[in-house]
Amino acid sequence: MSTLKERLQADIRAAMKEGDSEQRNTLRLMLAAIQQEEVDRQTELDDAGVQAVLTKQAKQRRESIADYEAAGRTEMVAKEQAELAVIANYLPQMMSREEIEQAATAVIAQVGATDIKSMGAVMGKLMPQVQGKADGRLVNEVVRDLLR
Repeated sequence: MSTLKERLQADIRAAMKEGDSEQRNTLRLMLAAIQQEEVDRQTELDDAGVQAVLTKQAKQRRESIADYEAAGRTEMVAKEQAELAVIANYLPQMMSREEIEQAATAVIAQVGATDIKSMGAVMGKLMPQVQGKADGRLVNEVVRDLLR
């Protein structure tokens, strides 16, 4: 069993003892998503696999927040933000925009990209470097800005 999954289970027990139902429920949702992925793959996930599931869960929350904000559903925005905050505790520190710009600048120089037509080549080299450490939308935005 992965250490990250064990940490989640221990934190669920701790949240239950503390009576923190919001954290407990969010952790249970995360564990359920991990277990579903294990059933789908028919294998037990390692830490990298668990982290990938948690990253996907965080992305879903961010998209939901944007949708709820557009619809004016502030109570749902607050709920999703609280869940995102819990999930973020189990994810590695995300790269800042400046760090993404530095990595993108290095890849652009390496590839020799000069215009937006080279974006595919740049993204192909850059994404494996920042996978799990940066939001794909932000990376795309930074690369577009640098290639203009």
